[in-house]
Amino acid sequence: MKNNISEQSESLKDSTSREKVLKKVRHALLEPSDSPYPDLDIESSVYTKIEEEKDVQFAYELSELGANFIYCKSPEDMLNKVSALFIENKWSEVCCNDELIIGLLQHAGVKTYNNLANSTFHKIAVTGCECLIARTGSILVSSAQESGRRLPFTADIHIVIAFTSQVVLDIKHALDFIRRKYNYKLPSMISIISGPGRTDEIERIMLPVGHGPKELYVFMADEDKLE
Repeated sequence: MKNNISEQSESLKDSTSREKVLKKVRHALLEPSDSPYPDLDIESSVYTKIEEEKDVQFAYELSELGANFIYCKSPEDMLNKVSALFIENKWSEVCCNDELIIGLLQHAGVKTYNNLANSTFHKIAVTGCECLIARTGSILVSSAQESGRRLPFTADIHIVIAFTSQVVLDIKHALDFIRRKYNYKLPSMISIISGPGRTDEIERIMLPVGHGPKELYVFMADEDKLE
């Protein structure tokens, strides 16, 4: 073993810094050392078990992040609640690229426009999502959606239309979900949204910031009750 080390040291003397690093890496791969923690379990989950149903847990965690969760019993119920939100806030139009969601909004009497033909920034955007992460109350979106890579991040108010079948337990389940959906060819951009944009860097007080939506709404319909 000493001879191997001395030979390695000699061979490194006349090498460049890059070659030295690569030779050390190659040597470590050829003669790996024993793990100092042989009983360490790196496969088991580090999280505690969630006692609630996934959709209930998601709603709780999302609300804790300062976002708004609206449960809907059916598409008709979602239609009514979306319409009520727009009427209550006197919102007249919204940016949306998803054809199915555009149909829902038009039935609710909401005027829509496509962000491809308008400015980069919008007051209100409505999008779908890839999936919802129960443990963190987060929303996973990707560039493969009709909303594209910009729309979820370029509006003051972001409204997400989702269904209970899209709720997964953890981030790793969300990644597995999206891998299967796109036949293991991941979209060029994947992002996780965790509540409205905010920061606590100013005197440790949580404040809204200039990036991300100022308000976030998630409408979730129960697919077990869809007709």
